[in-house]
Amino acid sequence: MHASLRGAIPALFALALIVSGAGIARAQVEVIVGEKAMPAPIVEVVPAARPGYAWVPGHWAWRHGAWFWVKGHHYRGEVVAMPAPIVEVVTVRPSPRHVWVKGHHTWETGRWVWHPGVWVRG
Repeated sequence: MHASLRGAIPALFALALIVSGAGIARAQVEVIVGEKAMPAPIVEVVPAARPGYAWVPGHWAWRHGAWFWVKGHHYRGEVVAMPAPIVEVVTVRPSPRHVWVKGHHTWETGRWVWHPGVWVRG
């Protein structure tokens, strides 16, 4: 091997490590997207139980472009606990003006209904 190449090989090897390391670092960067975060739950005083009724806890619902608090209330019949949120895959952001509204459950017609996450213009 030529003497000048022997000196260049360690330098080329080091350069290859730096370049590949930079690529790995870039691949691990997590992109934070805009999110219209759900506010913290509002603490409600649960009134005394009524015979034949169950309590539906207050919860947030996305309505008309904003988070809306649905007050807790009595419901005639059985109320199961709100299910755990569904893990969603956030799709590609349509534009920088869009924000993500995460999926959530709301109480509708005697049951918990899942509303999938959606991109909305912010």
